[in-house]
Amino acid sequence: MAVGYHVTEIAKGEIGELSKIVEEFEEFKDAHAQNCKVMELVELCDMLGAIEEYIKKYNMTLKDLKQFSDITKRAFLNGQRK
Repeated sequence: MAVGYHVTEIAKGEIGELSKIVEEFEEFKDAHAQNCKVMELVELCDMLGAIEEYIKKYNMTLKDLKQFSDITKRAFLNGQRK
């Protein structure tokens, strides 16, 4: 049974908390299951917003996350991670 945009019931999270990131990820999975690429992109945008609020709460930035993401990519490229 469809519940608004989604076909599964998804618990609402609290902005700035892990629960909001989980909510947006569950919505992304639901959009993927519906094979709706536009909704997937919307949910990824919402997830990014939830992540931004979460890291802001802990005095981090997307730049901090990007820095470590680049380090991880480097580890894969040089064979340290597989």
